Amino acid sequence: MDKVKAIIYARVSTQGQDYDRQLAELRLYADRMGYEVVKTFSEKISGAKKVEERQAMSELLNYVEGNKVDKVLIYECSRLSRRAVDFLSIIEIFNERKISLYIHQNGLETLLPNGEINPIATLVLGILAQFNSMERSLIRSRMESGYNNFRNHGGKVGRKTGYRKSDDRMKEEYAEEIRLLKKGYSLRNISKITSSSINTIRKLKTII
Repeated sequence: MDKVKAIIYARVSTQGQDYDRQLAELRLYADRMGYEVVKTFSEKISGAKKVEERQAMSELLNYVEGNKVDKVLIYECSRLSRRAVDFLSIIEIFNERKISLYIHQNGLETLLPNGEINPIATLVLGILAQFNSMERSLIRSRMESGYNNFRNHGGKVGRKTGYRKSDDRMKEEYAEEIRLLKKGYSLRNISKITSSSINTIRKLKTII
């Protein structure tokens, strides 16, 4: 009987972090289960980035198109993506190719042993995807609250006088805000969704 062919994918958000623990635990799991790890993909990039901006994830998706893969192993669901739409889209791609996504931290698989979609995993991962997507906005909101408290007590934050971010830097940093602008969302609604100030969003309108 052929061994189950598995891919391992690991991700961390910053260059200062490392994914060694993720890789080690997933390799141990694969070995324990008797899987053949045919490919390992890893990268250091924010999970809020779109799939096309993430080289390793793009390479993984290209690989599964032309190669036989039974399972993709990840440490926890936010490693796949913090964008709910991308998270669910990637799982859909795997489902179409009968590839089961295994999430180590939750002990969940998206497919049942018979290859059918696991309804419990679908429900749980849908909820987790929404929470992970919200986390970025919550972090921004907490940071803004901290800055406001600091300012109210006489502190000064922000860029030096005369400093201005380049348009390319703005487009990279505020990709989600720009996407919503292009969809026709109002400044107020975009501000509520992303926690960016209306003034910042107004500036973004001038560069798109």
